[in-house]
Amino acid sequence: MKIKNISILGAGESGVGAALLAKKQGFTVFVSDNNKIKNTYKKILIQHQIDFEEQKHSIDKILKAELIIKSPGIPDNISIIQTILQNEITIVSEIEFASRFTNAKLICITGSNGKTTTASLIYHILKNSGLDVALVGNIGTSFAKAVAEQDREYFVIEISSFQLDGILYFKPDIAIITNITPDHLDRYNNNFNNYVDSKLRIIQNMTEKDSLIYCEDDITLKTKIKKQNTKPRLYPFSTIQTIKEGAYLDNKKILFIINKKPFTMTLEELALQGRHNTYNSMAAGIASKLLDIRKTNIKQCLSDFQNIEHRLESVATIHGIEFINDSKATNVNSTWYALESINKPIIWLAGGQDKGNDYSKLIPLVKEKVKAIICIGVDNSKLIDTFGKATEMIYETQSMEEAVKGAYSIAKDNYTVLLSPACASFDIFENYEDRGNQFKHYTRKI
Repeated sequence: MKIKNISILGAGESGVGAALLAKKQGFTVFVSDNNKIKNTYKKILIQHQIDFEEQKHSIDKILKAELIIKSPGIPDNISIIQTILQNEITIVSEIEFASRFTNAKLICITGSNGKTTTASLIYHILKNSGLDVALVGNIGTSFAKAVAEQDREYFVIEISSFQLDGILYFKPDIAIITNITPDHLDRYNNNFNNYVDSKLRIIQNMTEKDSLIYCEDDITLKTKIKKQNTKPRLYPFSTIQTIKEGAYLDNKKILFIINKKPFTMTLEELALQGRHNTYNSMAAGIASKLLDIRKTNIKQCLSDFQNIEHRLESVATIHGIEFINDSKATNVNSTWYALESINKPIIWLAGGQDKGNDYSKLIPLVKEKVKAIICIGVDNSKLIDTFGKATEMIYETQSMEEAVKGAYSIAKDNYTVLLSPACASFDIFENYEDRGNQFKHYTRKI
């Protein structure tokens, strides 16, 4: 069936990007958002003469389309989606749509933690090696918008499970799965296997000519990959075992082996420290070598990379107390890495919108390192129940200002105040960036 009309649900970064690309490709486009559209996105739609509506879904108009593009934040179980499916109209994600209009090499990163850092590392290496590359996807600029405005030879794409749920033919040339730990279970009927299957959709269209980079130390991931008929060439990385083709840690040195050509880096040479960042650097190094980047460029870029905002970001040291912004830690595993990486007594700022989290794996680290927990959120009962006996002090707050002031009053010289929420931000903040920016703002006001 020839597609002429496209309806797009959601007018955020993803939806507006898809609308720009669809318009450029000559489709008749209609954008529908059940909420109020941000002014920045509304201006873009008006400027490009794209038909849209906000604060409602006009079902009759939406159903005129032969293809629907759904923004990743919209769940599958709402009535409008069910109506579209009943009318047998194909629904795809923005990354699926965008991939149909570019011949670029796609380096795609998914996983529960480390996606943004790994994607940023790879982009840094490729850009500084002179490649025509853009960094897109879940990290900021939508893939579709980038294809519409300036197609590239290479795209580094950070991809969430929600985006992968809407693919049909989308295929990376190089895929990276950093790890898979429980996250977003509220979107997957509280079933971890459903979430795992969603992440592994990144492999479904890959061939023997493509490459899959993954963490061999992640038992769930390793088991799933070995069980299914995985076609791409496999390049694992590990900090605990020897790897024949990929990367592994050997006595504080990372050994990269691609096409039987090894090169090494010491852990001290890495710009990003901590076990989680060792994994991220390994994945980025493998991907870059597969693209024939010179090892000297890879080593230089892994040494001089600047950390991303809201990920273990050092904000300030005030009277010997270090304040660290890890607002991007929206799940338990990410917070585990943050707590593990700090070797000073911690005042931990945690909480937010719970996604079906199991906090129990944090208890040993909390007992060992955390002097006080300050909960930020509408409902903190689960945190209090889990950690009430694991730390000396636990407090509830309803604002970031109150949380930062409280942390400062408790902390002593050589303490660390760590914002690493282990939860989504949407109960009292706009997003994790808003949460992190507020933390930085009130820290700097002390």
